[in-house]
Parts: sequence; structure tokens; C-alpha cells
Amino acid sequence: MEIKKINEFTWEIPKTGRMRVPATIYASEKLMQKIKEDKTLAQAMNVACLPGIIRHSITMPDAHEGYGFPIGGVAAFDLDDGIISPGGVGYDINCSVRLLRTNLNEKDILSKKSTLLNEIFKEVPAGVGKESALKLSRDDIKEILEKGVQWAVKKGYGLKEDPERVEENGCMKGADANVVSNRAIQRGLPQLGTLGSGNHFLEIQKVDAIYDEKIAKKFGINEKNQITVMIHCGSRGLGHQVATDYIQAMESKFGFKDLPDRELINAPINSELGQRYYKAMAAAANFAFANKQMITHWVREVFEKVMGSSDGMNVIYDVCHNIAKFEKHEINDEIREICIHRKGATRSFGPGREEIPEIYREVGQPIILPGSMGTASYLLVGTKTAEKISFGSTAHGAGRVASRTFALKHLRGEDVVKELAAKGIEVKGVSWKGIAEEAPEVYKDIDEVVRVSHSLGIGNLVVRLVPIAVMKG
Repeated sequence: MEIKKINEFTWEIPKTGRMRVPATIYASEKLMQKIKEDKTLAQAMNVACLPGIIRHSITMPDAHEGYGFPIGGVAAFDLDDGIISPGGVGYDINCSVRLLRTNLNEKDILSKKSTLLNEIFKEVPAGVGKESALKLSRDDIKEILEKGVQWAVKKGYGLKEDPERVEENGCMKGADANVVSNRAIQRGLPQLGTLGSGNHFLEIQKVDAIYDEKIAKKFGINEKNQITVMIHCGSRGLGHQVATDYIQAMESKFGFKDLPDRELINAPINSELGQRYYKAMAAAANFAFANKQMITHWVREVFEKVMGSSDGMNVIYDVCHNIAKFEKHEINDEIREICIHRKGATRSFGPGREEIPEIYREVGQPIILPGSMGTASYLLVGTKTAEKISFGSTAHGAGRVASRTFALKHLRGEDVVKELAAKGIEVKGVSWKGIAEEAPEVYKDIDEVVRVSHSLGIGNLVVRLVPIAVMKG
């Protein structure tokens, strides 16, 4: 394939063959070499072949091979002749990140770090198939699917202002529990308030560097060594089942004719099946929002118990990954509503957008980019540049460079824990295997990913966070 280097951080695969638009890759030389090692670029070209795609297929600096779309793939589609694709959203619908601030600093918790981690591990179920202590009815689940965070807050699991700091206010409009299968609901019943497995985590972190003091203060970060808590999880088995159900339904109805890859199965956005998938996807996203809200509530209870107070443990923000949304963007000098797929990518809106909570609207949307359990994570801010060049999107984290199979062959969980302990990072996981699979070395360099985002202006540096205690699913 032909790859043109446009500038230091922008690459383009020109339109060729069945491609309707070019493919744009945002990456440094270092990250581009990693991206070339799997099928990411071929997948970006395949996405560029889809009906109704607008302007270009985009690949973010943390990208790697995924199902259908690359993870780190962004694409916008026209509402009249465009498509919606489960492969452009992902199986873990609204797998996303929430960041909490605290009034504590590192000195306050150092002697109680182990206790905090152990108590959180007791209160927040984690691991494959792990069940919540909550006993929910089918009616509860259906309400959660349509109300998201609002359901949890109404039941007493959170603060009344929490939904204001969550993307979509913690509730995707258009969600419809009636288009979610009984099997998906059955899988979700025991899983609300659980962390799950894979790359899901809960980290106690400290502020390591502040790059923009004004915006940091606006986000609630006041000083170095301030303690934060980051939660990364999604819609669990319910979201996975929604993806499975609608992939099968689209395959049955439309088949694979004219598809560059069967994993890009889709439905026209305006079709009955396309609309049903969107409503089910939105419902699964609401389940994910409520899931993080429950975990937030239990983390606050642990801090109250161990530290004597949870005052000041406010949500900074909760960002979506793995989602399709209807948004307004400028296309050819005209403001149009289009359908944006962000798979392993984060929304990055600049100042003034009405979708941003009022408290942040003058500075831009908070963006949370997690690293791996031994590296930094970042708090960024959205930009007008992102709205112009990436449909208001940036990266979502470090992105894998090695498979879980590779990790298990070459790494031992026990060794990973020892190495991190030597750096002052305490780790508690469900299994040694799970820890080995998520070792820092199987991920891209998060500092380099953030450097690309900041240099391009698609998500600007505000705060650097480093882990001091990590719970892995």
C-alpha cells in the first residue's frame, strides 16, 4: 500500500480500489512502526470503503488491530446513505473511563494504601463472570438501560451532581430496553457494579505534573501529589451480547456481498434494523454508565471507612469509548448532523460545545487517557482543532502492542507485581495470568501517544497522573 507522510504526525493512504475516501493516520514515526505490525492499516482502508463515509477514515496514535474497525478507528457517516456498524463500535459497548478527584494527597494515604486497595478489592467484584452483590429484577435492568446514571443516583448510589460530569449526562437518548434481547438482560442481571476482566482496572493515582494550571483547577486538580481514582470498565456481558445479537441479525438480513471484510457487517442508519441496533447500543451504553456509578459509590464508601471521609471525591469526568453518536459537525462549510463511530477513541470537543458540562464549557471537554498499570495516565482537554481535523476525536489510551498469548508465553504475573512494587506501585489482581496479560510492556508508550495528540492539537495536555495502587480485573 502507498503511505504518504503529510507532516510529522500525519500520514495518508490515498483513495485506491474500492476506497471512497482516503485513510488518515495520526502517529509519530515510532508509533507508525508499531501500527504497521498488524492489520490496522488494512482495516482503516476497509473502513474507507463503507457507504456514506465522510471525508476520511481516521486512525489514532494508539491504534491496533480490532474486530472490523481498528481499535483507535474513527469514521463519520452521512445520515441519508451512511451505515451503522457494530464492528465500528466494538463488543464492549461504552468501555470507558471515569476519573474522581479527592481532597487528599500522597502523604495522607501512604500508610493506608494497602488497606484502601484491599477494601476496594472486597467491595468491587472483578474477574470473568464475577457477580455483583446487588440483586436486581428484570424491571430494574430495563430502567437502568433507559436511564443510566440517573437510575443509580435516584436509588442513593451517588451524588445528585454526578450525572452533570458524565458524557451524555450518563444517559444516551434514544435507548430502548425493548430491543435488547432476553439473553443480554440475563447476562447483565448479575453484573452491575462489577469491574470485569481484561484491560479493565481501578487505580489510585497521584498527580505527577500539571501542564495547564488554569484548566487543571477548573477540572478540580489543585496541586502535585493530589490523589485521584480512575475507573476503567464497560457494559460487561450485556454489551457483548447486544453486539453479538445485532451482528447476527445484520448478517442474516444483508449478507456479506460488497463488504471488504465480513467483520464490517452493517445496516443503513435509517433502516429499521440500523435504528434498532442504535437503540440497543445506547441502552448498553447506559448500563456501562450505571456500572461505573455503582463502582464510584463503593469506592467512596471505602474512602469514608478507611480515611474517615469521602468529602471532595467528585467526578471530574466520565468519557465514552466504543460508541456511535449523532453529532453536528461542519462538513463543506455546512453544519450537518452525522453519525460518528469512535472505536477505542475519545471525544475531544473544544470550548463552547453545548454537549460539554456547563462548568467546563469555557475551556473544553475533559479527556481521560489511561496508560498501563506501571505507566502514567493523562488528563487532557478537547480542542477546536480536533473538531476540524478528527471529527472532535483523539486517542483513548496506550493501545496494545502484544497479544495476551504473547504475554503469557513471555511474562509471569508474579514478576510483574514484584517489578511494580519496586517502583512503589501496589497491584492486586484476580489472577497471576490476568496480571501477566496486562503487563506495562504489552502496551504502546502512552507518553508518545499523548505527545502526538498534544502536538497535533487534537487533545491538549493538562495533568499527568501516575499509579500508586492498582486493582486489575
